[in-house]
Amino acid sequence: MKLLFIGDIVGQIGRDTLKTYLPKLKERFKPQLTVANAENAANGKGITEKIYKDLLQSGVDMMTMGNHVWDNSDIFQFIDHANKLVRPANLSTHVPGVGYRLVKVNQITLAIVNLQGQVFMNSSNNPFEVAQTLLEEIREHTSHIFVDFHAEVTSEKQAMGWFLDGKVSAVVGTHTHVQTNDARILPQGTAYLSDVGMTGAYDGILGLKRDGIINRFQTQLPTRHEVMDNGRYLLSACLIEIDDATGKAKSIQNIMINEDKPFI
Repeated sequence: MKLLFIGDIVGQIGRDTLKTYLPKLKERFKPQLTVANAENAANGKGITEKIYKDLLQSGVDMMTMGNHVWDNSDIFQFIDHANKLVRPANLSTHVPGVGYRLVKVNQITLAIVNLQGQVFMNSSNNPFEVAQTLLEEIREHTSHIFVDFHAEVTSEKQAMGWFLDGKVSAVVGTHTHVQTNDARILPQGTAYLSDVGMTGAYDGILGLKRDGIINRFQTQLPTRHEVMDNGRYLLSACLIEIDDATGKAKSIQNIMINEDKPFI
């Protein structure tokens, strides 16, 4: 099984870039499933039902979220019937939505799990404890498990990778919007990448307009974060191949498309 994971889609330019390049990526790599992190899809803050449907129309099969999951109130109107969407599983048990879903990929069941880190992030339950509990439930159905760990610090992401090594097919980090160069297969067969990166404005700062971010670092004053929705684009992703028989990862490959690394 080949799984294509698209990094955090940020704003309109991210959605447009996905629409342009996802068909080309599918033609070249022929993934059986495409997953995308969509927590920044609506102008950098959450997701709307229209955008959810548009991303499905663009070729995304499943979507994960993160700390901005509730930032657009429209989500409360559709999350409970959005069966292609998962939010972090370690949020309060009183919030809507689900933290994992089982999907059929040909004859194989694959679990898509979303977890959120605790360091420098919004309050959440311990992701390690929640992961352990979820795996006991999920492994009754499948050993093919993909985890999007939406976290800030690399050490917490690496800890999760090693904690889940041999227990899941892949642990891929999101949230920091900068693709890391540490894709590898851990010793017990779990694919790992600290951060897959983002899909959005190449010349922004994490997909945002530069001036406000720079001004904040210069003055220490609060500034409004605005998504950069024009100019050059960036698409970040990774391709993971999972053994159909065992659920172990066979390979993981970084993908990056921008003006300096054009899609050929």
